[in-house]
Amino acid sequence: MGVVTKRSSMTFFSDPSSHYSHRVRIVLAEKGVTVDVVDVDPDNPPEELADLNPYNALPTLVDRDLVLYEPNIMMEYLDERFPHPPLLPVYPVARANSRLMIHRIQKDWCGLVDQILADPSAKGSDAARKELRESLQATAPLFGEMPFFLSEEFTIVDCCIAPILWRLPAMGIELDPKQAKPITKYMERIFGREGFKASLSDLEEDIRS
Repeated sequence: MGVVTKRSSMTFFSDPSSHYSHRVRIVLAEKGVTVDVVDVDPDNPPEELADLNPYNALPTLVDRDLVLYEPNIMMEYLDERFPHPPLLPVYPVARANSRLMIHRIQKDWCGLVDQILADPSAKGSDAARKELRESLQATAPLFGEMPFFLSEEFTIVDCCIAPILWRLPAMGIELDPKQAKPITKYMERIFGREGFKASLSDLEEDIRS
């Protein structure tokens, strides 16, 4: 076992290319949390990470003696630890709906995103690309109903959707301009936010530079 360095502030071990790390970075940035973001190459993680996280996985959030290694748990923890601005609704029904939306994003979109980004030129990636494009376009009307995804306020759900939409060029996905107009407008609103801009790693900035 290596010696775990004592860190004074909160530390976030982040994969600078991963949409899972990105969603947590958005929460951190939106809340203005003072955090030491450590960019980690997932193929060459530091020894310290294995000491902290039994899965030696990214992302990993360290806050004093607390170590978290599941991005959605990190997001909820940060929302409770730093209540302003709130990113989860106050009421139990709305809160449950937000969690369900995150679950659906995971089930319907994240697997496809992971498959495409792992090897964009692989044979199966074309089918995944087509499925993701069609699924996004089918949900396009939902993006136009409120300023944020099914919400008047920016929420944790937006933190999960935005990293996927930001990566569309990297996945070789072009949405139909007419059909996806509400998504395009939504992207303009989200990508223009100071918190979103501050969340981007150098690698992510290059996707749309």
